[in-house]
Amino acid sequence: MTVRTIVKHPSEILTTPTKKVTKFDRNLSSLLKDMYDTMLDADGIGIAAPQVGESISVAIVDLGEGDDIIEMINPEVLQVEGAVVEVEGCLSFPELYGEVERPFFVRIKAQERDGSWYELEAEDYEARAILHEIDHLDGILFDSKILRVVDPSELEADEEDKI
Repeated sequence: MTVRTIVKHPSEILTTPTKKVTKFDRNLSSLLKDMYDTMLDADGIGIAAPQVGESISVAIVDLGEGDDIIEMINPEVLQVEGAVVEVEGCLSFPELYGEVERPFFVRIKAQERDGSWYELEAEDYEARAILHEIDHLDGILFDSKILRVVDPSELEADEEDKI
């Protein structure tokens, strides 16, 4: 298990759009494993490569509900629908929570660790997590989308997971 240091705001790597992945090799597999270990260690449900110091288009989402781990390499948003405002947190902003409006539905295409393409549709919390991580890959941080800052004391225990 390799847990990497999570890059915190205001590091420049977090606001710099990432580069596309072109090599689907053992190094990429190691990075994905490290990212997963780091995310679990931090009690997160998602993490993007810039958050572990790598400026490449790789992100993971795992809601921990028996669903498969979503590994997104070079993801592209194909469709969004609806809108919902919910509280979000972020591993790169340890003490910040806020209400953020995001689409309720998303359809993406992305690559697997072997380079093959897939499409995925998601709704509600899963869609929110996917879009939060894709924003990271584009250098967009959730603090720029906060409608209202939420004090941590307002949160229920199960809402404290960070994307």
